[in-house]
Amino acid sequence: MEEYGAQVGRLGCALIGQTSDLAPADKKLYALWDVTTTVECVPLICGSIMCKKLAEGLDALVLDVKFGRAAFMKELADARALAEAMVEIGQTRGKGVRALITAMDQPLGRAVGNAVEVAESIACLRGAGPDDLMEVTTALGVEMLLLGGVAGDDQSARDRLAGVIADGSALRKFQQIVEAQGGDPRVCDAPDEVLPRAKQAVPLVAERVGIVQDVDGMAVALAALRLGAGRAKAEDLVDPAVGITALVKVGEVVAKGEPLCIVHANDDEAWAEAEVRLRDGIRVGDSPVTPLPLLPIGSGEAELRDAGV
Repeated sequence: MEEYGAQVGRLGCALIGQTSDLAPADKKLYALWDVTTTVECVPLICGSIMCKKLAEGLDALVLDVKFGRAAFMKELADARALAEAMVEIGQTRGKGVRALITAMDQPLGRAVGNAVEVAESIACLRGAGPDDLMEVTTALGVEMLLLGGVAGDDQSARDRLAGVIADGSALRKFQQIVEAQGGDPRVCDAPDEVLPRAKQAVPLVAERVGIVQDVDGMAVALAALRLGAGRAKAEDLVDPAVGITALVKVGEVVAKGEPLCIVHANDDEAWAEAEVRLRDGIRVGDSPVTPLPLLPIGSGEAELRDAGV
């Protein structure tokens, strides 16, 4: 906690999660919820998330509450109930809290994994990230600047965010964080050279020409899990090199033989099983289709902002 506080004082920011000093009971409680299938219980989610945030000593908090097939909350109404509950908890503690509700039926961005998502995040800091990821990140950043009193309105907040990306200061700040927390700062200049890479990167190609009808976020997540990008059990090891990149989006046109995504794998069996899940989850057809809006309830509107959601 001393290092965390010192880094915030020195750099203005730090990355931190649950530790032996920060909400230490949360890890054990989460494991208990997992085996009792109560992970999706709203009061327990609120407790798990908000105990860590409040323990960090914050003055204000912006939350990204997701809904859809790849989220804890499958329905918009449930996500809103969760968001409102967390906002209320923060406000009763005298903290400024706002929550954006964002869609997670298909993956956000075009990468799923560990190293591959770090690379995509660096691309965002260069202003070259996927449109949907940039949209959600900007919306969250706007709320942070407004709550922090750095910007007085939406447009000035957006201008400030665009400015720090354009002048390179956002990327430099991330580079400082990486170095301060024991990482290799060269990753910001040459992510492909510094980040771990899987043994094989195999395209999953479209079997027909058409329009992408669906990219099931849960199917993609389970494919990445089978590759080793996540843990099925607490004792499982995570492979930081594996994952999925260049993932197509709902509504895009693909030609026969064109990649639907690229699968980064270290194991042939895992690749084969991931391919099956991805084939089931990415559907190509003939009908024009419009993806769901990322911010379905207009979270930036004044009346919703007044309520904190």
